[in-house]
Amino acid sequence: NPIKRIKPGDLAYVIYTSGSTGNPKGVMIEHKNLVRLFKTDMPLFDFDSSDVWTMFHSYAFDFSVWEMYGALLFGGKLVVVPKITAQDTSLYLELIEREGVTVLNQTPSAFYSLSKEEKKHSGQLHVRYVIFGGEALSPGELQDWHDRYPSCQLINMYGITETTVHTTYKEINQEDITINRSSIGKAMPTVSCIVLDQNKNLVPSGITGELYVGGEGLARGYLNQPELTKEKFIENPFIKGERLYK
Repeated sequence: NPIKRIKPGDLAYVIYTSGSTGNPKGVMIEHKNLVRLFKTDMPLFDFDSSDVWTMFHSYAFDFSVWEMYGALLFGGKLVVVPKITAQDTSLYLELIEREGVTVLNQTPSAFYSLSKEEKKHSGQLHVRYVIFGGEALSPGELQDWHDRYPSCQLINMYGITETTVHTTYKEINQEDITINRSSIGKAMPTVSCIVLDQNKNLVPSGITGELYVGGEGLARGYLNQPELTKEKFIENPFIKGERLYK
């Protein structure tokens, strides 16, 4: 066997994102950034080797990182979904039933279509988690699924490529569904979220500001773009030696 020389601070992958600018930039993610997404002192999930995941998303979209390693780091099964199946809701639903999928990761818009298709379905799925990301969620759209699968946990996660896939966590309950209130929840373990004004002062609760993320999820920076890295990854004005992503 080769000698393992991988260290936590070594580069795991570079994934490109354009954000709202339309100008692609390569985000450098280290092994420790990725591992802390799943392995923390206060785990949010009970993933294990009996879980079946689908890799529904393109590997050019970092939601796929969560899908791949959510399965593999816990010894679970990963089903790579063919593109033609991912584009056909009925085929994808058949795959979920056939493979006994337990952890489903979806953008909200894709899940709304899947949920409508499932209403016409006579079978029973084994999904125990639906994890949302990539878009704003409308909880009111989840009522039918929640009625049919009340034990299935519905989790809304907000994330940024620069902070390694997911940053916040919110379990959707009946109250959220009833009043159709969208929330990104609270910071995951190992990261922090603070809201600052234009002068980088903390804003009071309820006052509009800009979100800054700190902690172990922060990427190394942008590939070959030191100036942009310096602009977006700033020094934390409250904790010496820590960085924040703006």
